[in-house]
Amino acid sequence: MPVLRLSPGRLTLPLLRDLWTAPRRFAIDASARPAVDAAAKTVDRVIASGQTVYGVNTGFGLLARTRIDDARLVELQRALVLSHSAGTGALLDDSIVRLIVVLKAASLARGHSGVRWSVIEALVALANASIVPSIPGQGSVGASGDLAPLAHLSAVLIGEGEARIDGRIVPAKEALAEAGLAPVALGPKEGLALLNGTQVSTALALAGLFAAERVMAAAFVAGALSLDACLGSDTPFDPRIQAVRGHRGQIDAAAIYRALLAGSGIRESHKDCHRVQDPYSLRCQPQVMGACLDQLRHAADVLLVEANAVSDNPLVYANDGEILSGGNFHAEPVAFAADNLALAIAETGALSERRIALLMDTNMSGLPPFLVEDGGVNSGFMIAQVTAAALASENKALAFPRSVDSLPTSANQEDHVSMATNAALRLLPLAANAARIVAVELLAATQ
Repeated sequence: MPVLRLSPGRLTLPLLRDLWTAPRRFAIDASARPAVDAAAKTVDRVIASGQTVYGVNTGFGLLARTRIDDARLVELQRALVLSHSAGTGALLDDSIVRLIVVLKAASLARGHSGVRWSVIEALVALANASIVPSIPGQGSVGASGDLAPLAHLSAVLIGEGEARIDGRIVPAKEALAEAGLAPVALGPKEGLALLNGTQVSTALALAGLFAAERVMAAAFVAGALSLDACLGSDTPFDPRIQAVRGHRGQIDAAAIYRALLAGSGIRESHKDCHRVQDPYSLRCQPQVMGACLDQLRHAADVLLVEANAVSDNPLVYANDGEILSGGNFHAEPVAFAADNLALAIAETGALSERRIALLMDTNMSGLPPFLVEDGGVNSGFMIAQVTAAALASENKALAFPRSVDSLPTSANQEDHVSMATNAALRLLPLAANAARIVAVELLAATQ
């Protein structure tokens, strides 16, 4: 396959989806280098001028008040990476780590982080050599960046920590040596630029988005199948009904159902039946799935902006010769997007579970109890629906918003945090549960 050439600030969802799905060799477009070089020179000039700049010649967090001697600036960056490698929990999957590396390299290449081009090249080389840093999934509160997980990523660059190569977990130095790569010696500000940023939260949320897209596509098909199985009406999908309400998602969802049901022989067989209205789980599919679709689209918009963002601190503006401290590392937009995705995933599964229950109920569906003729001896889909109910219930708990939580850190210097990483971490388990619910519905509706 050809090498993917990434243009910083111009990443697309299809590109990121491909990188999540399978490993691809990539490179950062060389047109980004002048801005990167200019920012790195600005950092050098600021140090030479004797200015005090956060993260360049100071400590971090509450220790920002401590000025660091110029002779120890390289030591400062290495110590930052090592001290912040304090994550815990299960290691992030290879596909997530791939996205994190891509997002971090692309963000640094925007030319506002003050790192040398060689640091970006080292990140790219790491990924292209199929070296996967071992990053524990827990330990970030989604503010001041995803510090602990990004520290574990950065540790591998400097030859510390562990990495996976060919499925084996080995010391970072060994992984680098096998790939013919050398550890990076970090310069001023480079450790902070690597650790600061929302790339872990964003990668996790993007993975959740991509998984949710698959679940939703299957749920549309399952819903149409269940409608046919229950001899339901397609009148609720009439475009005139959707038009007077006006929600884009609802309009599009109804169109999807109309396309799926077009030409249905089952629908034609009961066109003039006496039933006036179906249960909500059938009739209100455009309204519910349309609302979920709107949430997915909004989350996609937010996450694409964040995927292209510069989210470390401080930021270098070479044209102005300034380094400005701000708060782009605060991942509140990602936290909100992840929470909204969680609601959409949970509701997709919940609606599917209700249709499964409808199929089981002979009084409502007109079908044999639990979809078997020899009921009693054979319990049919009885327990399959119980499994779906258990999964739907679990998803309700998982969908509780994480962004409403905040615990101050760093001796109250970082007194409000987003919890975006926690918000994004639970999206793949949510989507897996919803996918299993929809799978049960597909089996039941086909039966």
